Amino acid sequence: MEHSSNDIAALQERNRRVEADKAWETSWTRRLFIATLTYASAVLFMHLNGFEKELLQALIPSGGYLLSTLTLPPLKQWWIGKRRT
Repeated sequence: MEHSSNDIAALQERNRRVEADKAWETSWTRRLFIATLTYASAVLFMHLNGFEKELLQALIPSGGYLLSTLTLPPLKQWWIGKRRT
């Protein structure tokens, strides 16, 4: 019986970690952090390569990233539903 209790406790702990990882993966904190890093990297790259209006143009890749995070969850749900049938 003791072995079963330990197994259950280990599974519950694993589930907590998996849920925390999933929450992080879908959080707006993570999305905005990545978008900010993308923006800063794009500004630096564009500035070093002589682009004009690099502050404005750098919005394109970071905006594209944010847009993809908004459109991919519905696409994922559609794909999962289609795969089940």
